Amino acid sequence: MRVCAIDYGDARTGLAVSDPTGLLAGHTETVRAYRPEDVIARIAAVAAEYGVGKLVLGHPVNMDGSRGSRAEKAEAFAERLRAETGLPVALWDERRTTIDAHQILRANGRNSKKHKNVVDAVAAALILDGYLSWERGQAQSGKA
Repeated sequence: MRVCAIDYGDARTGLAVSDPTGLLAGHTETVRAYRPEDVIARIAAVAAEYGVGKLVLGHPVNMDGSRGSRAEKAEAFAERLRAETGLPVALWDERRTTIDAHQILRANGRNSKKHKNVVDAVAAALILDGYLSWERGQAQSGKA
């Protein structure tokens, strides 16, 4: 089953879709939209195009594990995604993914000014990788 990870933001949202086996990130893109309904429409289109069976939404909890306004916004967005796509939505701790995405881009010679065009897609790929690794671990331990 394909999984789509989402790094939801105010102006840009990163998407990453796994391969059919659910092992690797395949398609990635950045959605440039301010309105949640526009972001949801694009997510629904990507889900239909790639046959996605589950959505994983980055959950921006604070570094100390507490929930702030951004986490609450993600939780509300997850509810809208469930209602409007009909797909299950898992929240995934996304601490440091954007920082790590910037580091990856810098290490690969990407110009810092151009990071904003792809950093959210890279962050979504990191969320997807973390979730898929966790899911494999659950399956191996018999918990999935």
